[in-house]
Amino acid sequence: MVEISAIAKRLEQYSLKHPEEVLLVTAEIEGELDTIAVFKGFSSSLMRATAFDPDVPVLPPQAMILSIDRVRSPYNPEQPDYIAQGLTLAQMQDCWEQG
Repeated sequence: MVEISAIAKRLEQYSLKHPEEVLLVTAEIEGELDTIAVFKGFSSSLMRATAFDPDVPVLPPQAMILSIDRVRSPYNPEQPDYIAQGLTLAQMQDCWEQG
């Protein structure tokens, strides 16, 4: 199994290459749902406090990624413009490999 920190880095790298997209990652952290926005190489929780230090991971090692949505930037939470919804890690990996 791939470590969650490696997955988080891949998501951030993908977002650097695709600044026209925002990735919305739904994860379970310590039994609670969280949504993480990944944009232009940075991750931020939309439901919890996020550390100011970008070296502090937003997704802790015990997090489980449930799904990933690809949304057109700029992100409007009231009317998101979805490119793809509910992607699994395997499906997102296909996106990484395509560019």
